[in-house]
Amino acid sequence: MSLTLPTLNFPPARLSIKAINGKQCIFDTSRKKYVVLTPEEWVRQNCVAYLRDHKGFPGSLLAVEKGIKVNTREFRYDIVAYNRKTEPVLLVECKAPEVKIDQKAFDQIAVYNIRLKVPYLLVSNGINHYCCRVDFESGVYSFLTEVPNYADITS
Repeated sequence: MSLTLPTLNFPPARLSIKAINGKQCIFDTSRKKYVVLTPEEWVRQNCVAYLRDHKGFPGSLLAVEKGIKVNTREFRYDIVAYNRKTEPVLLVECKAPEVKIDQKAFDQIAVYNIRLKVPYLLVSNGINHYCCRVDFESGVYSFLTEVPNYADITS
């Protein structure tokens, strides 16, 4: 079974893909294991590579697909980047390339951020990327023209 992988709007990444038990899988460097390669996982792994290889985020400070509880509900975020004090600095929501980035995606990441209180948010379907900075004092979201470098948001 072979999945046709779309070209994404990320720099090319070196990712390890192989068949396991008849399913195409991709190696997740954060979880240190092969996971089933879905369109969303393709975006997630390309985004991790982009943050690590092009934006200076240390791979050891990236968490992927972890559970969080908001009020009484359980959720799983896609990617959180931490600073050296293990405070979250960037929260990423990944969608499959065919999924349009709309208000629903921003509402989803905003719910996660109720709990995490992360100053930078990124929503991507691999084609379109929307990054913003959250000012918690004023409650204002400021959209950025590009994803900031790790050094710029942790200094």
